[in-house]
Amino acid sequence: MVQPAKYLMIGSLEPCSGKTGVILGITSQLKAINISVSYAKPVGSCFDEENDLDTDLMGRILSLPSENIVNPIVHMDWDKISQKLEQEDPLDYLATMLSSLESLQGDIVLVEGASNLDEGMLYGLSLIEISKAIDCPVLLVVKTKGFPPLDGILRAKREIGNRLVGVVLNGILPDQADIIQTKLKPYLIAKGIPLLGVLPQSPLLASISVREIAKQLKAHILCRSDRLDLMVESLMIGAMNVNAALEYFRKQRNKAVVTGSDRTDLHFAALETSTSCLILTGTTSPDPILLSRAEDLEVPILSVNLDTLTTIKIIENIFDSARLQENIKINCVQDLMSRYFDISTLVEQLKLLN
Repeated sequence: MVQPAKYLMIGSLEPCSGKTGVILGITSQLKAINISVSYAKPVGSCFDEENDLDTDLMGRILSLPSENIVNPIVHMDWDKISQKLEQEDPLDYLATMLSSLESLQGDIVLVEGASNLDEGMLYGLSLIEISKAIDCPVLLVVKTKGFPPLDGILRAKREIGNRLVGVVLNGILPDQADIIQTKLKPYLIAKGIPLLGVLPQSPLLASISVREIAKQLKAHILCRSDRLDLMVESLMIGAMNVNAALEYFRKQRNKAVVTGSDRTDLHFAALETSTSCLILTGTTSPDPILLSRAEDLEVPILSVNLDTLTTIKIIENIFDSARLQENIKINCVQDLMSRYFDISTLVEQLKLLN
């Protein structure tokens, strides 16, 4: 007789906390010990109902067949919300989700929660509601900003209760590691909250590709279209005196430099430092010698029909919502999970091995 799959729900306190990376790492490690995995994401994170980025990623990277994946039951766009508010949407989303989960095969189903503990409540699909309905354990991924948000973790413990099987802290700075192990970990354990992972901050995981920048800016690629997979870790504005430019540009590595198309002096200065791409605003045609130099250095140059302030805001928004898409980032997060996540304890808690 085939045993029904077990469930583990992965949630977070806020958007972009690293749930997808943690799921990728867990799935990879479970498959390595012959534990079969399915994946479900009840609440979609983008408005493209046919192509949810996370479900596509799981299928592609982890080689999960379509029968091992449940696509979002609902995407929270304005049309759906309006229908719900006007009581024109009679669908029982929770029941629909439960029916979909029953069709999944494997040893365990990883269910990705929405952006926080409450999102999806309008449809009965918040993390709290789903975890209660399927009576499943919850793993919480917490992004740190300075120091872990203890109040949020304790609130989650109060609301989730004993179903909270552990916490993963994501983005820990080097000088925080000791206090987390010696003080925070014992404190959380005393509160009944195992600390299963402490993932160090990685500039690579917070980076974005030149390709994504070009796409979002609708940029014209002036050279090195073959190098759009270069990763950008920081953003700098070129608006200073050329005498100060080199010292300024050397402060950041793997950066995108945004500057006016008429500032040829700054363009050359940026190319002499660790620059992943140049982004030129304005209508002045770039110096052919500049394009030749960039070709030799394999640095893409993008031209945008936007002012500098708008360009900067768009790129900052891309950084704020940086996703796992590129293979180099996926390999990085899987390596971090293999080194800093306690998969053995999780497997034992979930009783996945006989």
